[in-house]
Amino acid sequence: MFFTNRTLRRSLLVASSLFVLLSSTLTAQTTLLTNVNGYTMLDGDGPGSARERMTFSAIQFTGDTIDRVFTDSDELPDDDNITVVDGEGKTLLPGLIDAHGHVLSYGLSLLRVDMTGTRSEQEAVARVMAFQEANPGLEWIQGRGWNQVLWDSNEFPSADTLAQAQSDTPMWFSRVDGHAGWANQAAMELAGIDASTPDPDGGMIIRDSEGRPTGTFVDTAMDYITQHIPALSIDDQKMALRRAMLALAEQGLTSVHDAGVSSATLQAYKELLEEGPLPIRVYVMLAGGDEQLAERLAEGHFISDDNTLVVRSVKISADGALGSRGAYLNEDYSDMPGHQGLLLLSPERLTQLMDMSMQADFQVNVHAIGDGANMIVLDNYEALIQRTGTREQRHRIEHAQVLRYEDILRFNELNVIPSMQATHATSDKNMAQDRLGEVRIQGAYAWRKLMEAGAIIANGSDFPVESPNPFFGLHAAVTRQDQQNEPPGGWFPEERMTLGEALTSFTLDAAYAAHQEELLGSLEAGRLADFILVEQDVFDIDPSQLWQVEVVQTWVGGRRIGE
Repeated sequence: MFFTNRTLRRSLLVASSLFVLLSSTLTAQTTLLTNVNGYTMLDGDGPGSARERMTFSAIQFTGDTIDRVFTDSDELPDDDNITVVDGEGKTLLPGLIDAHGHVLSYGLSLLRVDMTGTRSEQEAVARVMAFQEANPGLEWIQGRGWNQVLWDSNEFPSADTLAQAQSDTPMWFSRVDGHAGWANQAAMELAGIDASTPDPDGGMIIRDSEGRPTGTFVDTAMDYITQHIPALSIDDQKMALRRAMLALAEQGLTSVHDAGVSSATLQAYKELLEEGPLPIRVYVMLAGGDEQLAERLAEGHFISDDNTLVVRSVKISADGALGSRGAYLNEDYSDMPGHQGLLLLSPERLTQLMDMSMQADFQVNVHAIGDGANMIVLDNYEALIQRTGTREQRHRIEHAQVLRYEDILRFNELNVIPSMQATHATSDKNMAQDRLGEVRIQGAYAWRKLMEAGAIIANGSDFPVESPNPFFGLHAAVTRQDQQNEPPGGWFPEERMTLGEALTSFTLDAAYAAHQEELLGSLEAGRLADFILVEQDVFDIDPSQLWQVEVVQTWVGGRRIGE
């Protein structure tokens, strides 16, 4: 059974959980996991309050719900009907939540050319050639992950370099942030791209000195190529989604917020749900650009009985990314005079989409990276939240990456959540100040300033832009360093989080950003049994080692995933 609802969301969410618990208690297995080094952040007085860290040595759950956690001083039950599992002294943590990722894209990335971490354009082409040799006969060769900022050339790639592959097969490779793409000559010919092709609104074709397209397309210009790539079938999407969810679980994620889900992908999710429980929990943000958005909004909220699939929010994109200079700034880029970035929607269309979604009682989550885009989105929130009476929807800004000081204060004032990605700071540190200059950088990746202004940060990774490994995010949040411990002392270290704050941002506060804080994020009686076992004691190791934490087991709703 599924239900649709527009009001009394929290009450129904809890009531549904209690109903499932009561109706299944007679048959559900009770499990006692002992001999663990357990940590959880307690909800306390709710988001924004100081969170207490609790330690425990055992946890008992029946079906998908936690019965009790036990400290060293508590007597464990002695009941032959309880299945006892030895945790072998491993550290147990609440299941980690990624508040912003792209599940289908991640699944597809596992099936395509991976250019992540390449140090040159030539190395990227070498990976293409190796993939082509191993996968002959493909209609298109696709991949993702290149980042010209990491290359010695620091230049966008060209179709000329891809010609080394000596292939007539069209090729398309997305930049690491998904806001630019690289095509070969065959793909451009198929799309009819030449020097006369205009830059579209909200996009840009990179050209040589004579105006000829070089092979790189930014933001909406990518549509020139991607519209010619055959659409994925529902079965293709199901395969990619399932592979992604299992891979995410292996890395310690028990729940993800999927940012920008089309109607077709939502159908794939629902078919997977009918075939059995999803491996992890997915909080869906409907794609604001979906042609059937109005129909999806009219259907109202969707919450599966087991809370593994929830649909109650919309993701809208206001601007591009900083690395490709698509993020919309109030003033010119410091390293590109005359250019302020790109707004992907007209102001009228942005307001229309936000208003339509709010009127349908959906949470609105807007991608905004540049300070200009964030200002525009916050202005819209200020007007529309009051008009629609949706302050309690906990609307969000996805990324909230570059902010004016005065806009930092507005998140708490408007009850808007900054959904941020810690590893973006450590990945962008080599170019961000070049793009923004010495003044604007002070309002970029400003976690501490936002928290001190009362904002609640939901943390994530933006996978596959960054690795989905949440321990990479915890490490970046606490150290403001990359995995080579650079720069010494951290990049703008005054913006660091404590480990307790960082863990909360990946658990309780990420759950709060999805209206799930009464079910997820903390290991307390009555909440869902989502937790992980890891090798290292995260509160005892040096923070520089956090990214090396190894996940041993992942449990979702009392089920061990991958067993």
